[in-house]
Amino acid sequence: MTNKISAGSYDLNRFLQGGYEKDIITTIYGPGGSGKSNFVMCVCVSQVKKGNKVLFIDTEGSFSVERFKQIHGGEKEEIDKSISNVLLLNPTNYSEQEECFEKINKYISKDEFSLIIVDSIGILYRLELSDAIETKNEENIKSVNRKMAKQLMVLNEIARKKNIPVVVTNQVYTSFSKDDNESSIRETNMVGGDLLKYWSKCLIELQNNFGRRKIILRKHRSLPEKEMFFEISDSGIKKRGIFTW
Repeated sequence: MTNKISAGSYDLNRFLQGGYEKDIITTIYGPGGSGKSNFVMCVCVSQVKKGNKVLFIDTEGSFSVERFKQIHGGEKEEIDKSISNVLLLNPTNYSEQEECFEKINKYISKDEFSLIIVDSIGILYRLELSDAIETKNEENIKSVNRKMAKQLMVLNEIARKKNIPVVVTNQVYTSFSKDDNESSIRETNMVGGDLLKYWSKCLIELQNNFGRRKIILRKHRSLPEKEMFFEISDSGIKKRGIFTW
């Protein structure tokens, strides 16, 4: 029995040598417009077309029924049957996101899910953390981080014990530091930093340079770091020829 599920794209499956691993958290991170939601939509459609159920936590309101239909490519009856296998949760603030994670084990115990998606795990966390930092409330800052750690622990436990793949998306932000020559260095950092890096056994970075998109495998249990240029098509994600950046 394979320990991977299809990523919903022939080229992504080749890149990942089979797809996403089942018993871990995979985090796909990058700036806005880099393709994160398309990646999770591809794997979501792939699973429900097979009759499997997907738990989809959408914190950004990015789940597009039209995009689902486009990637699916089937007739109306087939699409309706497939989309009925998606349990969609839409938290609009960090407290509601926390409630979703408190109930997630109940959903899992009631139904057999083949995949859990969180798109994205960082946006509501980042807003809550910003408010805590702005008020300089150290206890609130610690509380926000504790809640994120708890949510990641829940996902990790489900992935390991239930052998269910968990795919989450995350945002990035830019910071600046100085090198030895006092020159400014621009750095791209993932929201949640060490928390996401610790709990995610697979880290995938997406970059978008004026429409030239690249996927970089930053961390994996059995594969080396590598990269691939890709494009977003009507049917999903596909490999693209090499660019010079």
